[in-house]
Amino acid sequence: MMSQMPQPTALSRCPNCEEPLESGDRFCGACGYDLSAVPPRPGDSPTLTLSGALASAQPPPPEAASVDWPHAPETSTSGTPAPVHLATDLPGTDSGETALPAVPGRPPMPDLPPTGSRVSPATGVRFDRAGGGEPDEYPLQAPVPRAAETSTPPAGTKVCVACRAGRVDLDGYCENCGHAQPRERDHMEDEVGPLAAVTDRGLRHHRNEDAYAISHTTLPDRAPALVAIVCDGVSSATRPDEASLAASRAAGNLLMTALPQGTHPQQAMHDAIIAASHAVNALAEEPAGAREHSPHHNSPACTLVGSIVTPTLLVVGWVGDSRAYWVPLDRSTAPARLTEDDSWAAQMVAAGLMNEAEAYADERAHAITGWLGADAYELEPHTASFKPDRPGVVVVCTDGLWNYAESADEMAEILPPDAVSRPLHAARVLVGHALDGGGHDNVTVAVVPFPAPSQGAGSA
Repeated sequence: MMSQMPQPTALSRCPNCEEPLESGDRFCGACGYDLSAVPPRPGDSPTLTLSGALASAQPPPPEAASVDWPHAPETSTSGTPAPVHLATDLPGTDSGETALPAVPGRPPMPDLPPTGSRVSPATGVRFDRAGGGEPDEYPLQAPVPRAAETSTPPAGTKVCVACRAGRVDLDGYCENCGHAQPRERDHMEDEVGPLAAVTDRGLRHHRNEDAYAISHTTLPDRAPALVAIVCDGVSSATRPDEASLAASRAAGNLLMTALPQGTHPQQAMHDAIIAASHAVNALAEEPAGAREHSPHHNSPACTLVGSIVTPTLLVVGWVGDSRAYWVPLDRSTAPARLTEDDSWAAQMVAAGLMNEAEAYADERAHAITGWLGADAYELEPHTASFKPDRPGVVVVCTDGLWNYAESADEMAEILPPDAVSRPLHAARVLVGHALDGGGHDNVTVAVVPFPAPSQGAGSA
């Protein structure tokens, strides 16, 4: 009996999209599937013996059995079928990597980017990576940064230190990027003739509540006079930074007016403290009825210490716990503290209830008993005059410094020996000592040489 090949079974539905077919169709009318390429049914093997020409025919290459045919995408959860591409819409090759012939009546496909192309010309999406293989994700190209829409600020307008384009508002923030600007008072330095001062916010406070005023002038006899005022805002009060600034300016201005007119330096210092007190009190003026809504509102307050140095006289004045120290150039002689604190600790020592070590170890030690401000019990300006018999340096400072060098000996130890010739350097060293120690408070110091050198004379 002659061997026979099994005849293919006629297809009633497209094996790709299940669309009904008609007899004689070579391509599916719905999806374009090539019906002549339908593989034999899985597991269907001939049972008849091959003979003759059929037996001599070469079997298909083994690779043909391992071809991974594409599968149509599944429908979405909404039940809507996923879009289907016609086979003739996509370029391809047969299993031998030979390009498929063009379908008559179809326009040729546009050339795709060559192998190794980094970016699709249509979408700008990366399709490959340098190391080969399929990428984990296809990141889109970054958008071109949009230029800041800013105009040139008018002359004199403060510009943001971050974006360098936005204006800075009254609260100290950039109107463009919102960056908080460094405050001008966070760190300030001045050198005026032979004296200098430095103030720093410190490492723990969010703003600098200290202030200073330094200058030099001449007395009626043309003798030079050096002036230094240092103020420390009381943090428990409102607007302490404004209080210290107002007090230092008022005291400094009065001294620069009174001394050239011949007012005795000690009297001038007393009057300067009174003027500073009035300036701080003025900050507490409020509209009628404001106190009724804020009965526990504290008025602005600060402490003050100042010095006046002439060729023969050293005058100091103070209210509160800011201090003045005397450090002779000859370090073999003893330094001295020139002021007494208006504080709880000082009162305990003065009353004989505690020694100094015990009093300043108490947590109430720095509670001040005297200050400038409308809430002060009674203003008691302290002044003192000295006539040193040798040259030296006056260190005028807030407790942000002397907390790290409390005794006169400790202050003398950290003061550079060339403080007279390099006052600004010396002030920086002292502030640096406090910052290195922890910088728990604002730090302000003025370095004033004694006697006042003649080259420091001149009108401020």
